[in-house]
Amino acid sequence: MSEAQSRSSVPHALPFWVSLAIVPTVWIAAIHGGWTVLLPPLSTWLAFSVLDRLTGLDLRNAGPDTPDDGIVWHRAITLIWVPVQVLTIFGVIGYMVRSAHLDLWEMLAVAFGLGILSGTIGIVYAHELMHRQSRVERWLGDVLMTMELYGHFRSEHLLVHHRYVGTPRDPVTARYNESFHRFFPRVLRQSLVSSWRAETSMLARRGLPVWDRANPFWRYIALDLGWLFLAMVAGGWIGVLLFVTQAFVAIWQLELVNYVEHYGLTRKHQGGGKYEPQKPHHSWNASHTASNRLLINLQRHSDHHYRPDRRYPLLQTYSEEEAPQLPFGYPVMTTMALIPPLWRRRMNPMVRRWRMQFYPEITDWRPYDRAETPMPR
Repeated sequence: MSEAQSRSSVPHALPFWVSLAIVPTVWIAAIHGGWTVLLPPLSTWLAFSVLDRLTGLDLRNAGPDTPDDGIVWHRAITLIWVPVQVLTIFGVIGYMVRSAHLDLWEMLAVAFGLGILSGTIGIVYAHELMHRQSRVERWLGDVLMTMELYGHFRSEHLLVHHRYVGTPRDPVTARYNESFHRFFPRVLRQSLVSSWRAETSMLARRGLPVWDRANPFWRYIALDLGWLFLAMVAGGWIGVLLFVTQAFVAIWQLELVNYVEHYGLTRKHQGGGKYEPQKPHHSWNASHTASNRLLINLQRHSDHHYRPDRRYPLLQTYSEEEAPQLPFGYPVMTTMALIPPLWRRRMNPMVRRWRMQFYPEITDWRPYDRAETPMPR
């Protein structure tokens, strides 16, 4: 940590509650239709891109040893969001189908907005919750992830990604020159397989079969089916279509962020199938004030991987000498990722500079640049 990044008190909790402001934008879209279906993306992607520009960087670091009772209201929003998301998604779906004042395309556009709500906020909060030791918090993380029909993400994230990030064994690490449009279908397939293998391997080490109740995949599937049933109750088959649409949009956003977080960054191979320990410079860091409030410091990703047990208000930011810095916050970076020529023009030179800065001794990067990722065994 540089001198410029001084210790400070924990930032006030209220700005992190800004996520609740997205809820009325979805309801307005569902009630009025028309141009208002644009409100969810405008109030998140566009608004926070502008706010990042206006508010700049926040380089302050809270004391990392702050006890949980000092961040009660920071933790509360991640818990309160769970019933808010459930009521919003099924309430909006039921309202649209029963009121019959929107055509199908408008309803799908509103479902897209629901996916922004559940992907931009719900999955980010699920990510925070799944890293906690509390069984209640981890269970609530499962609730949020299965609302996107993507419950296996917890297994993949905790057992594969955090262990193998920056290596060929991590499906979620985007390779240098790999476009998002190639990354997305690959990671959908490989993350499901790798998470299943990781869980069944753990069961085997305990002498348990894959069908044992300890396998969390059965919980994921049961919750998935439960949400689909509620969508059917709320709006029939159209309700199921709208629910699946929001889930897909949320997953798409999740993997867009995953693509950005580690693009082109690798851990040095030490021989014998072993890689160097994880360090802050193996994740892209971003200290943009506004988007870090919306995304509860997810962009301080360098510290999250360095200390995954650290709660979000206490995540540290780093200087350019310690971790690579994204030029913009996630709202802008994920938009850039959708345009591969623009993305490569901006990011590839930054990856090459990162290589010269942290690994000047490596002259042949071809083994690290494979776009296809071997699966963990």
